[in-house]
Amino acid sequence: MTKLDELTLSMIRYESGCPQRVQHLLKVHAFAALIASMEELPSETRFVLEAAALVHDIGIRPALKKYGHCAGAVQEAEGGAPARAMLEELNFPENVTNRVVYLVEHHHTYAPVDGMDHRILLEADFLVNLHEGNETPAAIQTAYEKVFCTRGGRQLCREMFALA
Repeated sequence: MTKLDELTLSMIRYESGCPQRVQHLLKVHAFAALIASMEELPSETRFVLEAAALVHDIGIRPALKKYGHCAGAVQEAEGGAPARAMLEELNFPENVTNRVVYLVEHHHTYAPVDGMDHRILLEADFLVNLHEGNETPAAIQTAYEKVFCTRGGRQLCREMFALA
């Protein structure tokens, strides 16, 4: 079993009882991996991105417990510590853990974007959120114009939502 498989199973256990969040993290991971492939991301960066995609919403559970809501800013604020703990428990390298924690703590931060792993994580999460949120065609078009910058992310958004 790969490190990413172990992390996937850990996140499924972490989100036990909330299949919606399990489905969400798996979809974000799949889109992140696909965009990374389309963008020919180096394997080391792709590994970090995929790990971050799996744990990006790990802050929701503690945010709900602490604040009663899970707005993006509190997800970011509460996500770093449990992400770090999970990655350390699974013996991820320190440099990978540090970068993944940064991405978790910035996955709702759209400016500045710090690297292709950050950019692709934002786009993958947005693709899933647009669908799960049943966004209007106008909102999808606006997101396409303002959020999607990679060739792969733009292509997927255009094709998924049949944009002109």
